[in-house]
Amino acid sequence: MFGMKHILLTSVISAVLCAPAAAQEDNGKSLMEQGAELFFEGLRKEMEPALDELLDLADEFGPAMQSFLQEMGPALVELGAEIKDWSAYEVPEILPNGDIIIRKKPDEDSPTPNEQDEEAPEGATDI
Repeated sequence: MFGMKHILLTSVISAVLCAPAAAQEDNGKSLMEQGAELFFEGLRKEMEPALDELLDLADEFGPAMQSFLQEMGPALVELGAEIKDWSAYEVPEILPNGDIIIRKKPDEDSPTPNEQDEEAPEGATDI
């Protein structure tokens, strides 16, 4: 994905650089315009197989994703409304039985489990 962003950024910069050169010459194409055209033609030829594969993947996974979003979309919206700060939660964990749990990160001011064991409530006795 980074490569595609890099190519897009290079393309945009090239297009911006070509605009002033085009304004300077009225007769025919400048060398910058010709270079940009060659660059974009080469880029199109290089990217064509990758774009075809991307379209094939979209055709393959599109119906499954649409079905998933139709079924899970309302639940995900409800979950998103409940959780205000995603940074307060650990990374989701998939248990061996297939359950997915998302633990809340411990608060800095709350005692750890070991500290809780050491601090017995008043009136509690050891057995």
